[in-house]
Amino acid sequence: MSDKYRPNRQETQPIRAGARTRVITQKAVPPNPFPRCNFRICWVNSIRMTAAPADFASARSEFITIDTPRVEDGAAIWRIARDSEVLDLNSSYSYLLWCRDFAATSVVARDETGSPVAFVTGYIRPDRPETLVVWQVAVDHGHRGTGLAAKLLDALTARVAAEQGLASVETTVTPDNTASDRLFTSYARRHDVALEREVLFDGGLFPEGTHLPEVLYSIGPFHV
Repeated sequence: MSDKYRPNRQETQPIRAGARTRVITQKAVPPNPFPRCNFRICWVNSIRMTAAPADFASARSEFITIDTPRVEDGAAIWRIARDSEVLDLNSSYSYLLWCRDFAATSVVARDETGSPVAFVTGYIRPDRPETLVVWQVAVDHGHRGTGLAAKLLDALTARVAAEQGLASVETTVTPDNTASDRLFTSYARRHDVALEREVLFDGGLFPEGTHLPEVLYSIGPFHV
């Protein structure tokens, strides 16, 4: 990307991999005013994936758009979280509030109809304004195994870095959640930053008495 910000410029680059062609459309973003991060990607507006004719029997053509959540997405996000059977399901009301109050630090993936099929919700720590806390990540059953969660996480952190600066990412993972462990471990490796783990909330702190401990994953600091 040029050092000079040109808001109307778009870049489209086809990437061919075997029988699949992926077209990524990117918009230029202003230089990061907080350069203490090592992100090299732009905010991805849309990812179009098409399958070659020979693949139609085993693969479905799809158009995925990575977008900012809206209040009307709250119900679908709640259903995706419920159907994950892994996440702690919050009230449906809380997901509506999240789409209103924390939309700037969250992302959704939409299918060709515009319906959410995956999401990442997050917030900025009040006492650490350059730390993004990832609250929940979930992908609808029909879109799992495509790397969509990693794309969403990369897109969200790139956007936060560009818009307000990003020094570190935090999340919590229970010991039995191997999918989330792989997601955040590979994220740290992909961005060449450290990942530290420590128990944040012991299971005994939870009122139900059966909750596993929540392990804090601290990722960063990001560097130039």
